[in-house]
Amino acid sequence: MQRSAILRTITGLIALVTVAAVPVAAQARIQCVAYARQVSQVQLSGNARDWWGHAEGVYSRGNTPRRGSVLAFRATHAMPMGHVAVVSKVLDDRHVLINHANWSRPGMVERDVMAVDVSTAGDWSQVRVWYAQTGSLGLRPSPAFGFIYPATETASSAGHTDDNAG
Repeated sequence: MQRSAILRTITGLIALVTVAAVPVAAQARIQCVAYARQVSQVQLSGNARDWWGHAEGVYSRGNTPRRGSVLAFRATHAMPMGHVAVVSKVLDDRHVLINHANWSRPGMVERDVMAVDVSTAGDWSQVRVWYAQTGSLGLRPSPAFGFIYPATETASSAGHTDDNAG
């Protein structure tokens, strides 16, 4: 009986190591949360819609895009779990490139795609994101909380606001 438990544990560990060793592009059906954790220094858990709240007191948050920060989207009818994406490049105050998964197609990883702040206040509370199915920015804006900054950044360098307004 003990031997079978040990074999199950070893088999489970081998499976885990195998999945971890496979490149992201080869992993089928990756979700945005798993992808964001894998490619960023922001290590939160739970649904994407909960990351903003889970980051409170752990990571700095704000409305200024920074390379390596995680853009946290609010839940909507169309995306009830919310969404998270990692900023790969800041083009200007209202345009960034992001890396994310599960946006244009289930499990699809997209790198260096455009995200645009379309909010009237310029606070990244409304964002349009490149949508591969139409070959353009999405037709509707998506509500967002803002950016979660990696722990290596200080609040002052990240445009810290640490509030839930967004």
